[in-house]
Amino acid sequence: MAMASFARRKAYLLSRNLSNSSPDVFRYSHSLTAFSRGFASSGSDENDVVVIGGGPGGYVAAIKAAQLGLKTTCIEKRGALGGTCLNVGCIPSKALLHSSHMYHEAKHSFAHHGVKFSSVEIDLPAMMGQKDKAVSNLTRGIEGLFKKNKVNYVKGYGKFISPSEVSVDTPDGENTIVKGKNIIIATGSDVKSLPGITIDEKRIVSSTGALALSEIPKKLVVIGAGYIGLEMGSVWCRLGSEVTVVEFAPDIVPSMDGEIRKQFQRSLEKQGMKFMLRTKVVGVDTSGDGVKLSLEPAAGGDQITLEADVVLVSAGRSPYTAGLGLEKIGVETDKIGRILVNERFVTNVPGVHAIGDVIPGPMLAHKAEEDGVACVEFIAGKTGHVDYDKVPGVVYTSPEVASVGKTEEQVKALGVEYRVGKFPFMANSRAKAIDNAEGLVKILAEKETDKILGVHIMASNAGELIHEAAIALQYDAASEDIARVCHAHPTMSEALKEAAMATYDKPIHI
Repeated sequence: MAMASFARRKAYLLSRNLSNSSPDVFRYSHSLTAFSRGFASSGSDENDVVVIGGGPGGYVAAIKAAQLGLKTTCIEKRGALGGTCLNVGCIPSKALLHSSHMYHEAKHSFAHHGVKFSSVEIDLPAMMGQKDKAVSNLTRGIEGLFKKNKVNYVKGYGKFISPSEVSVDTPDGENTIVKGKNIIIATGSDVKSLPGITIDEKRIVSSTGALALSEIPKKLVVIGAGYIGLEMGSVWCRLGSEVTVVEFAPDIVPSMDGEIRKQFQRSLEKQGMKFMLRTKVVGVDTSGDGVKLSLEPAAGGDQITLEADVVLVSAGRSPYTAGLGLEKIGVETDKIGRILVNERFVTNVPGVHAIGDVIPGPMLAHKAEEDGVACVEFIAGKTGHVDYDKVPGVVYTSPEVASVGKTEEQVKALGVEYRVGKFPFMANSRAKAIDNAEGLVKILAEKETDKILGVHIMASNAGELIHEAAIALQYDAASEDIARVCHAHPTMSEALKEAAMATYDKPIHI
């Protein structure tokens, strides 16, 4: 099975039935032609596109709309572009993950490579300063892109007063009305709260507070064993905190492939993280210097007390639509507050669109970006496309875990006959040479056709390796297609090739 050419893939996307492309997106039965909008002339006060929210979905949508020749305004309440991801999420957390990893390597691994120090110390203010500098530089970079692409940037809190008008309360106390023929809601998500737990960003923190602690806590409890909780827990664990993760579910990262998840948890436990699974928080006491959590088994039972200096609440995120005035214009949402849209990202209100974390689908920055591009392509009369089944996910711990496509559990549930190919990094020459050989590559392929169904990687650079697999899935490649591509030697990418060989035939180096 040869990989499809670009031209063939483009023709396929243009001809395919779009109603099958995004299974998680709500679809309305009435005609899409009702949503066709004209474009304003260059001299009009009305925008072709108004974007509410300047996060990854919003700012990308605004830039793409301007590149397509549409008069565009982006409204952002934070006063700094980039949204949660850039300001208090993806970017600062990756900065701290890298800094803490460097410290851990210097303390525990450098000597094995013949690099020795008399002592290694943590300068937490300097570490936080490096993180803040990265955020500041990137924020200014987006403002520069807005200027370059002639996107009008309005700082303030926007809310609908009609399907084509947004009232914006600006930081200086003024109010302005922004008009648009197409308005895109890209307000992202917020931390999901837990009953009886008040986040003060000092002793009980969200991910925002966990990124700005002024000292290293002796004991840190993380409530929630998802992506964010494990990443932030690993930062402070490497810096010296005693970290305990409390999770209601029986497993960490429930969306992860089961086999990979078990190896991942063992790796984190070897690093010193402790896990209390099938456990729920039933009480919080902040009357003393620290925090006392009352815990009990998820199925019920005797309570125990767990003490901490800091508690990180990381139980997921919720769509952020508060104060937008959606009810005023009649925009429909589902039972958990997500905005319902059709294949073109249009709500039930003509001219009002939504993308990113406020609609169904993975709550990931890169998914929001793809939503934004596709949405404005539809507005401009072009064809947009996002396949949520082929959005890669990465946990940026050490080692990283990355995946794209289906897990083995999902394939089994579908009743598809499949083959599994695996290759450990212990057998990869580059990984052994750099003394970083923990992890494996796992590929799932349909038995009859060899079409790749899912790829799961646990490795130090899994977040980079996964994109070869993402391209393979996007082009409906077979495992043999990857196996027959010449991979440079020695590289960790060869592990993916060997796993592909193991899927359709036999690997060479194991």
